[in-house]
Amino acid sequence: MTRTLDIAALRSMVAIAENGGFHRAAGALRISQSAVSQHVRRLERIIGRPLLERHGRGMRFTSDGEAALTEARRVLAAHDEALARLGLAETGRPGYLIGSTEHAAEGLLPVISRSVRAEFPGHAVRFRLDRSGPLHEAIDRGTVDAAVFIGDPGHPRSVRAGEVRLSWFAAPDWRTPDPAAPVPLVALDGPCVLRERALAALDGEGRTVTVIAEAAQFTGVLSAVRAGLGIALFADHGPLPAGLVRVRDLPAVPPERLYLRHRPGAPEELTRALHAALGALSRPGHPEPAAP
Repeated sequence: MTRTLDIAALRSMVAIAENGGFHRAAGALRISQSAVSQHVRRLERIIGRPLLERHGRGMRFTSDGEAALTEARRVLAAHDEALARLGLAETGRPGYLIGSTEHAAEGLLPVISRSVRAEFPGHAVRFRLDRSGPLHEAIDRGTVDAAVFIGDPGHPRSVRAGEVRLSWFAAPDWRTPDPAAPVPLVALDGPCVLRERALAALDGEGRTVTVIAEAAQFTGVLSAVRAGLGIALFADHGPLPAGLVRVRDLPAVPPERLYLRHRPGAPEELTRALHAALGALSRPGHPEPAAP
């Protein structure tokens, strides 16, 4: 018996992964939730194995479901590219989900967004900000199309894609302590590339350091620095973080490498657009940060 994978059913499956559930997938596709459920059941009948299973109050993909999700993305990419070549592409179809570590998001995402939207004018572009570990897991599951990482690539399939400047930031009224006194540092919980770079830079200048505040999320680091608790080392592209100034009397830290990783089957045009956007930040003609 010949088995055929239904395009609409595959699109529902990808929408479940990208939007985090049946209800949101239905909203994104502008169909009913029961239609999404029927699509999944249709795929399960064709493949002959369960694709999703209950997990707590929600659902998650089975191992067979994750394998089918990877293939669904490949099929849909080829299908939609064929429609585009034939002049039959429709607007509003599912777009791309791009991840980024929080460190560099404020400066990088506008550049990435412009580049990807210019390359794919008919596609929606969404972003997920997270730490490196969860982003790598999302790429493994096929729920994120590509992600940008700062520092250690964390995966053998990550590729070098540029670099980002690093600067010290503090509240406007913060003053650098006397050389004999410890420097109060605000940082993400370890492991964290910028935390390690900050500690190494200060230690290299013979400064003692007190990690005065730690946070699990980047917003917590920003809040502590704005409150005047200490200094932090941030990626320095784009506008100054609100309520902060650069601190220029601490040891300079060299730029940090940027890495890019994409899921299997991601369109080559997407990875090229991301490489171009990130590489542009590293070229000599890219403007230096303005003085505060």
